[in-house]
Amino acid sequence: MTAYVQSPAPGEGREPARADAVTDAVVLSLNGTWRIRLSPTAAGTGDGFADPDLDASDWDEIRVPSHWVLEDVTVPWAAEPRMSAPRRDEHGPLYTNTAFPFPIDPPHVPDENPTGDYRLVFELPAEWPAGRTLLRFQGVDSCALVHLNGERLGWSTGSRLPFEFDVTAHLRPGRNVLAVRVHRWSAGSYLEDQDMWWLPGIFRDVELLARPAGGADDHVVRADFDPLWHSGTLRVDASAPGVVRVPELGVEVPTGVDIRVGEVEPWSAETPRLYRGTLTAGDEVVQLAIGFRTVSIDGGRMLVNGAPVLLRGVNRHEHDPERGRALDVETMRRDIVMMKRANVNAVRTSHYPPHPEFVRLCDEYGLWVVEECDLETHGFIYAGWEGNPPTEPVWHEAMLDRVRRMVERDKNSPSVIVWSLANESWRGDGWRVLREWIRDRNPSRPVLYERDPSYRDSDFYSLMYPSLDALEAIGHREEPRPDDVTDDEDARRRSLPFLLAEYAHAMGNGPGSLDEYQRILESSDRFCGGFVWEWIDHGFTARTDDGTPFTMHGGDVDYRPNGGRYCLDGLLFADRTPSPGYAELAAAFAPVGITFTRGSVVLANKHDAIGLGHLAFSWRLERDGALVDSGDLAVAAVPPRSQISVPLPAFDTDDSAEWWVTVSATLATDTVWADAGHEVAFAQHRLSAPTPALAGPRRPLRTDGSGVRIGPAVFDSTSGRMLELGGIRFDGPLLDVWRAPTENDRGQGGRNDLVRVWKATGIDRMTHRIRSLSVGDDALEVRVRSSPATQPFALGSTFTWWSDGDGDELVLDLAVEFEGAWHDTPYGHHDVTLPRLGLRLGLDRAFDAVEWFGLGPGEAYVDSRTAARLGRFGSSVDELQTPYPVPQENGTRLEVRELTLRSADRSLVVTADRPFGFAARRWTAETLEQARHPHDLRDSGRIHLTLDLAHRGVGSASVGPALPERYAVSREPRTARFRFRPGP
Repeated sequence: MTAYVQSPAPGEGREPARADAVTDAVVLSLNGTWRIRLSPTAAGTGDGFADPDLDASDWDEIRVPSHWVLEDVTVPWAAEPRMSAPRRDEHGPLYTNTAFPFPIDPPHVPDENPTGDYRLVFELPAEWPAGRTLLRFQGVDSCALVHLNGERLGWSTGSRLPFEFDVTAHLRPGRNVLAVRVHRWSAGSYLEDQDMWWLPGIFRDVELLARPAGGADDHVVRADFDPLWHSGTLRVDASAPGVVRVPELGVEVPTGVDIRVGEVEPWSAETPRLYRGTLTAGDEVVQLAIGFRTVSIDGGRMLVNGAPVLLRGVNRHEHDPERGRALDVETMRRDIVMMKRANVNAVRTSHYPPHPEFVRLCDEYGLWVVEECDLETHGFIYAGWEGNPPTEPVWHEAMLDRVRRMVERDKNSPSVIVWSLANESWRGDGWRVLREWIRDRNPSRPVLYERDPSYRDSDFYSLMYPSLDALEAIGHREEPRPDDVTDDEDARRRSLPFLLAEYAHAMGNGPGSLDEYQRILESSDRFCGGFVWEWIDHGFTARTDDGTPFTMHGGDVDYRPNGGRYCLDGLLFADRTPSPGYAELAAAFAPVGITFTRGSVVLANKHDAIGLGHLAFSWRLERDGALVDSGDLAVAAVPPRSQISVPLPAFDTDDSAEWWVTVSATLATDTVWADAGHEVAFAQHRLSAPTPALAGPRRPLRTDGSGVRIGPAVFDSTSGRMLELGGIRFDGPLLDVWRAPTENDRGQGGRNDLVRVWKATGIDRMTHRIRSLSVGDDALEVRVRSSPATQPFALGSTFTWWSDGDGDELVLDLAVEFEGAWHDTPYGHHDVTLPRLGLRLGLDRAFDAVEWFGLGPGEAYVDSRTAARLGRFGSSVDELQTPYPVPQENGTRLEVRELTLRSADRSLVVTADRPFGFAARRWTAETLEQARHPHDLRDSGRIHLTLDLAHRGVGSASVGPALPERYAVSREPRTARFRFRPGP
């Protein structure tokens, strides 16, 4: 009865795959409340589960679409049979990155195979049309056995792909009973190891489809664009004869006829022009959304409509923090709107076809789509790829079935320009089978497969997570030859365009270098773009025992193996709040380059198909961060991939202040994804640097019973510790080198694991010893050695405190040197670098309002600062924090000229002789590091302020390459002068 669960075959009894279509045929949605009963094995509740007369009134209720592991469903065999969803044990959602959560024993799965028996009693409307009726499931994870009115229809695998049954002979007037047995594991699970949560259930729509007499079950739209004549050709084939009408083009022709429609506007992600038409076949009218466009590979470049395109893309898992992959249309629309607002023009549907409504929205809003098949066998890496399905002919039909269902469903979508065969599944002859089928069925789109180093079944050369240097070499076609490929394979690979499947792993604080990756991708015609990993954190909303909400990740589940926190790697947090990485991406992907020359601004149009007429340009003049003047720029026509120089006004900046001009490009009119005024690009240029203020003569020190008095400050005469500043009690300052590690600091699999090095060498536990303390006539000098236990190396620092002028300001001259053998430690760590280098201070919790003149408004780091702009900003201390779901270093602001912290009645102003970085928190870096979730952080009762001379970049080493050396904290002597001014 359950042998099909272990079968490598794709299914049984299903209808042939066909195009997704919107028609006027009658549809009955079967979404809603169903009954469900879970069982621990594939046998389910027994053979009687499909009996139409079975009384299932005591079964649990479940909404469909959904995943049962995210719903409040009884697990009869569990120690705690019912609890609030999602469960955090083996009965709830399970996350793995690369590993299968069951033994590698293909095609077999464990006997312990949670199974949900679903039942729906529904009434067929009295007016239901006569003729054929299909039952369609848009997505069931991982295997479904379907009965209607007690009759077995068949079964199917391929979780994120539609399947249909002809139910004409089994459907009854009035009462009907649909019974679906869904298994958590099946042989198909070996093809679905896709760095995601394992979420069983009926998670996409279920529908009854009436098929009108003479209707077209399937149709193929071929709408090509000829860039030479700016004209289109159209052909619509259908499984039944019919008439094609496109009123806007004056088209009314039979199916199966090639016609030239004359001048048309091509479809592109920048101009998603759809011509609405119909296909009438028999008693059915099919809606057509026709986009004229042609995709080709020519001369090592990917061309769309005869011109090269550059995909500024993201990888997107379907995810909702409450409902998993059971997304509604408005959530899909929200994703696309947010992508467009971030200058994203492409999406890779990692690693499976999305809901068909998402593809329709891409057609409408304008996104290039690389559609990936529901196929990944990554877990076989733990078997040395032994038995990997692409190498085993017994699996090839299942693989082909998945590709066939993807291509047939979305073959008429103009937004889909590339078919991706699979993800991370190594080599095998199965890829040839898939490629040859696509070449025969849908030759109008190129094919991508990244993981086979021969690329013999791919029209693209592709990699994941190359370093900047490696990517630069690829642009020059100077990359090294892959291992184990023939001369012919290597020559062909070098002739292919390069598509960067994944890069810039957006896990936690990051990714870094987005702007540099984009600069390289724009530097060579060989590149046709890339896709940042990934769009959204796929974490779930859970609650602690006391009801506090938090974002649950794989490591919060009491089950092994799991992929830990690697599901939290998105540009959006799970609730779709943008992370700082989202803003950084928007700046890096800006479709207008803005640079400055003397008296002019150069505007580079980075669009592939349109000019800049849809944008308005303006300028702002600021003096020390304050607006002085503003105006509009008149910009002439700028064709795609060209530039123009536009004069700027003659600015009067003849004083000692710091003057900046900002040029901004905004939408000139409303669009479907943003209103007029939405900024798509900006750049700043410093017109003049400030004249440094000359220090006045130092004021004499005063020593009395309370300590050493220097201007507004009092110091302990023995330890040199500052006791107070203008009546404000201080902790510190101390030299500080530690930050709460980011996810990228931890690397992956032993690679780029900075935290291990830092912990082994004690960078997180520096101790401080006063070498000398000297009280002079006008300065206090404190020399300190800072070093971790067990290590001979150290930081030598000199704090020289003094005051000048009217004595209401305290001045610190700080000098820091690296001492000892940082290159060769007893533990073999040959290159010890610092997370940061600066000062740590503590002051009263009342100083919780912050103002600064520097980069903002969001956080910035040396390799992720493209989205930040220089200006004057204000915030509370709490608002400075970025609530990463795994606490880590966050909230630093860079290039600060002036910093003010305020309480209700006091203030502290900090300036320096050169720009510095700062962060202010209610907890220390050590507390931040120890917290597992944001709710673990507690107010310490103090404001902990860090002032940075240098701070390491964030990178993307959690999966990607090591941080470029230029963004590390170099071991060179450093000096800085800070001024502290207390005030009312």
